[in-house]
Amino acid sequence: ELFIKLDDDALVDIDYVIGLIKKYQGYHKPVYISDHQRAGSRKYPDALNGVRYGNGKFYMFNRKLVQCLDLDIKYRGSRNEDSVFGGMVSNGCGENNVEYVQEDDRWIWHKEYTNKNKHIDLSFIKNH
Repeated sequence: ELFIKLDDDALVDIDYVIGLIKKYQGYHKPVYISDHQRAGSRKYPDALNGVRYGNGKFYMFNRKLVQCLDLDIKYRGSRNEDSVFGGMVSNGCGENNVEYVQEDDRWIWHKEYTNKNKHIDLSFIKNH
């Protein structure tokens, strides 16, 4: 009952993912695993200012988080989807009710993968 969102130019070590699944499967509260940061929004302070959100290369979250998301978040205009998702989490679940887990970037490669004598450019477009 865990969901993963992954950028198309990212790669995650499968053993790392399996370890997270084993640790957080059936967890007693909403779980949100990512590279968490704080958003700032002067234009939409009620919805997005100061919310904790995950840097979008990798998220992992459980069904309990999905069930408490604020699906009616009030927001307009162009805004990073990662911070909007963070606002949905914060407004709906309550920041103090969520288990925020910082991802381990040693197991997540974004744009480039270098490991075990291999080097792969994951970007489809060279200037990406």
